[in-house]
Amino acid sequence: MSRPATDSKRFIRALKGETLTPPPFWLMRQAGRYLPEYRATRAEAGGFLDLCYNPPLAVEVTLQPLRRYGMDAAILFSDILVVPDAIGQPVSFKVGEGPCLTPLADDAAVEALDPSRLKDHLAPVFETVSGLARAIPETTALIGFCGAPWTVATYMVEGGGSKDYARTKEWAYGHPQRFQALIDKLVDASAEYLCLQIDHGAEAVQIFDSWAGVLPEDEFRRWVIDPIRRITERVKDRHPGVPVIGFPRQAGLMYVPFARETGVDAVSLDTMIPLDWAAETLQPLVTVQGNLDPIALLVGGEHLDHAVDYILGKLGKGPFVFNLGHGIVPATPPEHVTRLADRIRSWKG
Repeated sequence: MSRPATDSKRFIRALKGETLTPPPFWLMRQAGRYLPEYRATRAEAGGFLDLCYNPPLAVEVTLQPLRRYGMDAAILFSDILVVPDAIGQPVSFKVGEGPCLTPLADDAAVEALDPSRLKDHLAPVFETVSGLARAIPETTALIGFCGAPWTVATYMVEGGGSKDYARTKEWAYGHPQRFQALIDKLVDASAEYLCLQIDHGAEAVQIFDSWAGVLPEDEFRRWVIDPIRRITERVKDRHPGVPVIGFPRQAGLMYVPFARETGVDAVSLDTMIPLDWAAETLQPLVTVQGNLDPIALLVGGEHLDHAVDYILGKLGKGPFVFNLGHGIVPATPPEHVTRLADRIRSWKG
């Protein structure tokens, strides 16, 4: 039996502007440490990147939340930092520390980065995408993703996570031409990465700009809006029917120019965005996605019910995909996700 056309899937219909009751839903980091079956599979894989680069196991962990909860979309199990790993800046993940990279030292280190290496290095990821396209339920959409150039650049320059992004900002503000060279390489690599995911079966893509909110207005336009606009243009040039979701986390009022100027089809909202404002200002421009606080999901009970109902009531009257404002936290009880899924599905509008 042939699979349904992509455009008939509820998640894709919402991204293309339909208002659906109840709305489709998926959850950022829905495949993760809160699930005991994920923890078992990760232990089998070894390290985190070993799991990302192991197609059978990456397919398995992507499917695990679908078996429990039946989300409307599956998102490829991978990490935003496979891109620098692929183009010549090796990445490792240390328990308790997160990602570790040798910080980019100078212009020569940027010049040595080679986006042409990406296709071969990430062949296991594309194999995972192909496997998922065959394995997910017929009505489930498959999301590919990448990190946005600004956010990925912060890890590459800082050598890992940061509290103030001082070194990256010093480079971007003090030597913008030199920093632009890094961003340009990341635009090339990220656009190619997304297009190759689509070639292998992804039906929508999301661009995660987790640290977009640390930039002031002018710098936000240069290092967040412009690179994502360029990536979106390239994706749509090669795959004009594939929706693009942007997630400029903690962008505040800058969500508006982001939605207007990047060309994305949807914006994912962080937990701090006021919903009346989002409904009045953003939803007429694009589909909105979000924005339950992951801690509300952790807490569960009546607080979760109230938070879910509030979001549905505010955003469910327009094009909308229910999600979190960031990823599921590891301590979340799996039964709370069951409660969330049941509550969304029972919503009548």
